[in-house]
Amino acid sequence: MPEHHSGPGRPHPPTAAAALLSLLTVLTLLVTLPGTAAAVAGNDSRPTHPEQDWMGSTIRAHEGERGPAAKGSSLPDTSLSGLPLAGPSAAPPASAAVSAVVKGVDVSSHNGNVSWSKLWNSGIRFAYAKATEGTSYTNPYFAQQYNGPYDAGMIRGAYHFALPGNSGGAAQADHFVEHGGGWTDDGWTLPGVLDMEYNPYGSTCYGLSTGRMIDWIEDFLDAYRDHTGRDAVIYTSTAWWKKCTGNYGGFGKYNPLWVPRYGSSSGELPNGWGFYTFWQHTNTGPTVGDHDRFNGSYNRLEALAYG
Repeated sequence: MPEHHSGPGRPHPPTAAAALLSLLTVLTLLVTLPGTAAAVAGNDSRPTHPEQDWMGSTIRAHEGERGPAAKGSSLPDTSLSGLPLAGPSAAPPASAAVSAVVKGVDVSSHNGNVSWSKLWNSGIRFAYAKATEGTSYTNPYFAQQYNGPYDAGMIRGAYHFALPGNSGGAAQADHFVEHGGGWTDDGWTLPGVLDMEYNPYGSTCYGLSTGRMIDWIEDFLDAYRDHTGRDAVIYTSTAWWKKCTGNYGGFGKYNPLWVPRYGSSSGELPNGWGFYTFWQHTNTGPTVGDHDRFNGSYNRLEALAYG
């Protein structure tokens, strides 16, 4: 008997059983393809990026809206008062020069191409862009997100999302500096940021003891300083810092603190820091989500950029 067709040259659609078999075959191939298991596990060598790891991406899920309660008040940063007042040749708006707080944002590839003119017009004066993660990932939007703020008139910087369980701190600092995390003494470039937060791919502390975590962070900071001459900023939450470093207090003397807490105050700070330099106060702000405040006036931000 001749084969029946649903139209010229068209065989009958496959049966439900055949379709299911095809789907199972595809899924089996995906699981067994080289590198795919690493992608699922979040290994540093994964070929695709699941977009779970921008600055603060893990905070709300682990700590909720507000994070640890405040102990006392967060006073303005006075530690920068002795730094030089020199700044970029283009003077900031008068309102920014006298403000006690400077508004900024942080972005990563999940934001795509950012409207920097829109952010500038809304009062944003600094921006940090994710450059790298681990020792293999680089942000495909980094050029637009790093050069765009500069072109708009903002002071800008780069940050690295740490994966301490995957490779050494010095190796990740090298990768960071080689792919946008360096520093230039131009008055427009802020020191790099080490983003230390919950592991989006596995155990909270990346499988490291508190002692090994402290050593890892120190290795990164030392290597970054060797490359740039600058002390990197540390982004971390108080709860994560307590759990994964034992609330170590040895970095506060040299490394500025960037703390996330989504509420009306910055809350309790990690041990070793008496004040924050940056505060990520919301992840639901206009245009890009993550909005931040620098703890000082605009000329203090310039001073930090100059080092």
